[in-house]
Amino acid sequence: MPHISLRHLNITYGQHRALRDITLDIPDRQITAIIGPSGCGKTTMLKSLNRLTDLYPEVGVKGEVLIDGVNIYAPEVDVLELRKKVGF
Repeated sequence: MPHISLRHLNITYGQHRALRDITLDIPDRQITAIIGPSGCGKTTMLKSLNRLTDLYPEVGVKGEVLIDGVNIYAPEVDVLELRKKVGF
């Protein structure tokens, strides 16, 4: 089982779609590089891993981000505890 899984992740800033249907498994205890040109959504994807996207009211998130099998966007998830676990 992957440590982090993105399932059909879509993130929008107002009408601008920053991420479109991203599905990705990130294994535990391995180095994973996120590379791409400026403006392609690298930082937005990283912000989605600890719900920093919640800080911007115009951001819409659809899809799932699973950490150890738990959907971090589920309503019962404690965002402060999540950010202690997934820091930058």
